[in-house]
Amino acid sequence: MPPLIVISAETELKGEEFGDLSTSLSTKYQNAVIAAGGLPLILPSVEDRTTLAECLRRADGILLTGGNDINPSLYGPKASAAIAKTLGLATGERDLRELVLVDEIFRQRKPVFGICRGHQIINVALGGTLYADIPSQAAGALNHRRFDLKGEVVHQARLTAGTLLAKIVRKQWLGVNSTHHQAVARVAEPLCVAAATEDGIVEALELKPENAGLLPYFMTVQFHPERLAHRYPVHQALFDHFVRACISHRDCNL
Repeated sequence: MPPLIVISAETELKGEEFGDLSTSLSTKYQNAVIAAGGLPLILPSVEDRTTLAECLRRADGILLTGGNDINPSLYGPKASAAIAKTLGLATGERDLRELVLVDEIFRQRKPVFGICRGHQIINVALGGTLYADIPSQAAGALNHRRFDLKGEVVHQARLTAGTLLAKIVRKQWLGVNSTHHQAVARVAEPLCVAAATEDGIVEALELKPENAGLLPYFMTVQFHPERLAHRYPVHQALFDHFVRACISHRDCNL
């Protein structure tokens, strides 16, 4: 049986059906999971812990996806007026929902793969902070908001030797896309940097070796491998490795 991979989604204020609050998710995530041998299932857009915990209990792994900005009030003081103008905050209480999810992931010890916003919210949930707006707060940073090339490699990320990501990629550098203006600033204490760009922006996080036993699998990346997976095998390999880990964890707990 393919492993059940629960995928978080964005919530839109006005969807196609009668203008209702709606769940939204790029099909590229599910395509990459299916290609890796997993069975994707979109997480309900609710904040009820009991419901979220039960969804996670039945899942073999969780994929936290990209989307709109995380509210800076979750990791620091209220954003200045200038920073506030740059923000496109998530709607439908997505921040709250995913903070609950991260807590349940660690409580239930489930494999997790975080992408872009997923990478950021995990860092925040574990006590880290973000640059609310890279151009305003990270002097000398590259242009990381390349929506015009969202499916293309736009810069290189240097991989930290000995990390899981480095072992999967088997190279010192990985070409990545870049469609974000928020990024990890202070790394949460349980985590370590697995990749960064030449300007110092964190591109991947993993659990520190001494914390590796907290979860059966943990990886987060700032870039969007699901948009590159169909053309670059190394990006599909990230999903393949995650899905295999979900199968191994499930089989060990049957």
